[in-house]
Order: sequence, then structure tokens, then C-alpha cells
Amino acid sequence: MSIQNLSRAIAENLSADAFALTLSVAQWDTLAGYLQPIETGIGDVLISQGTHDRSVFFIESGAVSVHRVSSKEQMRLAVLSPGSVVGEGSFFSREPHAANVVVTGAGRVWRLTAVRFTEMSNRQPNMALDIAMALGAVIAKRMAHRSKRVAVT
Repeated sequence: MSIQNLSRAIAENLSADAFALTLSVAQWDTLAGYLQPIETGIGDVLISQGTHDRSVFFIESGAVSVHRVSSKEQMRLAVLSPGSVVGEGSFFSREPHAANVVVTGAGRVWRLTAVRFTEMSNRQPNMALDIAMALGAVIAKRMAHRSKRVAVT
């Protein structure tokens, strides 16, 4: 399965909290070996609030809704589109996810697990560093905007 559509979606994402990763075609092909492509359908749950999974999801196509559930209400925090990333907060913090992430538009996401990231760090350290820095930048951008701050997942 080609990762070039994900590469294009990331390059074309101009949102304030864009995941800015620039790789060569060969590097994208290498990265694909560490990721798991997942076809998504409306209503699929990518992340459940309170779980400890450290996976990061890169959105190639479709859309996801990020929302937090409390005892009183459910609050939508963000809607993310192609080229965005979700799961970045728990990836770094090892804390439970702060929100649910549900597919609202069918498409494809690419999953990077913590185990596969560790493998990449050992085999492709420069690529792993580029990804970590780009994910860190997403967190920083989301934290800088009051409305996006709660959307760090």
C-alpha cells in the first residue's frame, strides 16, 4: 500500500497545528514499513479516553472528531482532517488519553505504535528524530492556542 497519499495530505495541510514533516520519496517508503495502514469507517474509535495506548495516528483521508466525556457532558474539542495527527500527547507523556477520537468521515489512517517507533529509533535515528520533533511541534502549537489546548490527545 502506497504511503504517498499520506505524504501529500501532510504537505497540503495548512492548519495552524499542522504536522510538518518533509521527507524524500525514499524516506516515506522507509517510514511506511513502520506504520500500519487502517481503513476507517464512520463511528470507528481510534482512541478511547482513559486508555494507555501510546499509538500515534496520521490521517491520510477522512476526518475524526476529538471529544472529552465527563460525568456531566460530552464536549467536542476538535475536528481533524487529512494531514493531521492524533495521539501525540499520550505518545510522549505515557499518560492515559485525555479524549476520545472517533471517525466522522471514512478514510485511511496510518498507525505508529511505540514499539515500532523504538525500532525506527534504532534503525533510522534521524527519521525518528524528525518525527519526534514534528510531533512535539504539534503539541506546542496546540498548547499555544487556548481553544486547541484541550485537544492534545
